[in-house]
Order: sequence, then structure tokens, then C-alpha cells
Amino acid sequence: MLHPPTPTMDVLIYYYNRCFAFIIRTFIYLARNVSASPDQIRYIKSRDASRTIKVHLYQPSGSGPSPVLLNFHGSGFVLPLHGGDDEFCRRVSHETKYTVLDIPYRLAPEHPFPAALNDVEDAVKYVFTRPHEFDLTRVSISGFSAGGNLALAAASNLFPRDTFRSLLAIYPVTDLSLDPASKIAPARGEFVIPLPVMRLFNRCYIPSSFDKRDPRISPHYAQADRFPQRVLMITADGDTLALEGEELAQKVKKLQGCHVVSERMQGCSHGWDKNARVGTPQYQAKERAYQLAFDMLNE
Repeated sequence: MLHPPTPTMDVLIYYYNRCFAFIIRTFIYLARNVSASPDQIRYIKSRDASRTIKVHLYQPSGSGPSPVLLNFHGSGFVLPLHGGDDEFCRRVSHETKYTVLDIPYRLAPEHPFPAALNDVEDAVKYVFTRPHEFDLTRVSISGFSAGGNLALAAASNLFPRDTFRSLLAIYPVTDLSLDPASKIAPARGEFVIPLPVMRLFNRCYIPSSFDKRDPRISPHYAQADRFPQRVLMITADGDTLALEGEELAQKVKKLQGCHVVSERMQGCSHGWDKNARVGTPQYQAKERAYQLAFDMLNE
């Protein structure tokens, strides 16, 4: 069981962050009904003997070991939004030969870094114990927002470069060392994550004892040759995280032999795909982004 830090000031900060995280979680829960309909729910072992990780599994047609995509949802490292990528995961299983494991992870402030990244690592290791079920030459990883950060951090720090065939990062946060106030969206968006909320999320996730430039926290600082050779980077012109994601993509793209697709969706804000209405430019952008993901997985 997690225990709050012992110094008095750290205790006050911990409970301050926890209080405001609870308020934001409640608001998000009331505003957005997250539901999912996976083909199977599976419980996999974590490194903690008393705990399992509840995974949503989406199964393609066909038999025999299948390629597998491990997906990690957005959360700001704080919000319980597992299941929010249900449409994406279902469509990957229909449009490709990939089985999709949609994987939750522990959330801050109760479980700050590196708890979430540990869960990512445990999930990947689980996949590699099942060659009878998964084609281990075609393991890919994806993530949205904070989940994109975790996918990038895991691929570039925790595993050899050739572990993942493809990495799909959709509006990820890549540099947590910067004050959110310094991050400017390329275009004016309808929704920009409020600065106090972004700062709260960062405080909740990163303990004061860690360097924010640690590449496990900010994959922007990982060596370019640590990333998989095939990377998809999707950003949005109304998102303050767009430029840092694109900068990382360009860094990897410069390496010989790398296949990097980086595309900025016009007229879109952070998380736009989750509520895009049919017939709108945002819906068309969602279809374009998802198709780019399917294409990379199918290559």
C-alpha cells in the first residue's frame, strides 16, 4: 500500500494535489461517460505479488499467433480514462491483423512516477511470455497523450530498439521539463488544457526527487537511435503539445533507415478524436489519423 511522504511540507503538497486531482476526476467522470466493449477482459500479473493489471483485449479474425498492439490511454497521468480508446482499439482489430491489448496503468498522485511506466514494462514482458498467442516479431506499441508519453518512454528506455515493430504516438506529451506556459499551440484551438490543470498533473506525476529531463519522464531527451525505426506521430494544430511531438519526430526521422510519419491535424485540439461528430473537419481528421495508424501497422 502506498504511504504519503513523511516530511511535513511534502505531506501537505501530497494532500493538496490529491484533493484537486479528486475534484478534476469527478468533473471528468460526470462530463464524459467512458465505456468499452472489449472481446475479453484479462488480468495479468504485475511485479507486485498482490496486484494484477486489468487488460481489455480486442481480437481480430483468424487463427494462430497474431501481431499484437499494446495501447495506453490518455490520462494526464491522473485521470481514470481506461476504455476511452475503445473505438480505436476495436477498429485496429478490424482493419489489421493485430490483437490489441488496451492497458491501464497506475495513476498519480497516489502512484507517481515510475509506477505507470512499471506497469507498461510489466505488460510488455507479459506479451513476450506468450509466443503461442502472439507473433513476437510484430509487437507494436501506441498511446494517446500521457499514454503516448509512456509508449515513447518505454520504447526508448526500457527495451532494445528492435522490440517494437512500430510506435504510434497520438498527441503525446514529450517534454515535461518545460513549464506548460511556455508551450504554444500552432493555431488557436477550441480546447486547450488549462495551465493550472497541466501544472497540477505534472506535480502529481513527477516526484521532486526526479530530474524532469530524465528520458523516462520526458522522452524528448532520449537518444534518437533508441526509438523504433517505424514511428507515427500525430499532432493537432490547436494543441500546446504539438510542437514538442513534431520536434521529436523530426529528430528520429533524421536517422538513416527510419520510417517516420508525422502529421498535424488542422482545426483540432488535444483529444479531439474522442468527441468528433460525423460530418465535421474534426471527424475527417480522426479518420485520417486512424487510417495512418492502420497503414503503419499493415506495412
